[in-house]
Amino acid sequence: MAFEESTLSVEQAELAIGAQLRALRLAHGWDQTQLAAEAGVSLGAVRNLELGRGSTLKSLSAIVVALGRSGWLRELAPTPTVSPIEILRQGRQRGRQRVYRPRARA
Repeated sequence: MAFEESTLSVEQAELAIGAQLRALRLAHGWDQTQLAAEAGVSLGAVRNLELGRGSTLKSLSAIVVALGRSGWLRELAPTPTVSPIEILRQGRQRGRQRVYRPRARA
C-alpha cells in the first residue's frame, strides 16, 4: 500500500506501516519472535503492528530501531532549518515597508 498524503485514513496508514515493518523483518530473515527479542518488545506488539492494529509508541520505536530504520523517527520530527520565531524577530527589526505608487492626476 503506497502512502498518498491527502487521502490516507488512520487505518490505511497503520496497515501501510505494518506492511513495511513486515517486509523489513522478512528482509532481515527474522520471524516475529526474533524481531520481538531484538527489539525487547512482546510478540503481541510485533503482531499488532504488522496487522495494522497499533501498539505503543515505545514498541514502534524499539522495532524501528531494531530493524535499522531510526531515520524514520527523525523524519517524523525533523530539525527545523528556519526558526519561525527568528523570522518574526527579523521582520520587526526592519520595520514596515510600504509600496510607493505615484498618485494619478485627475
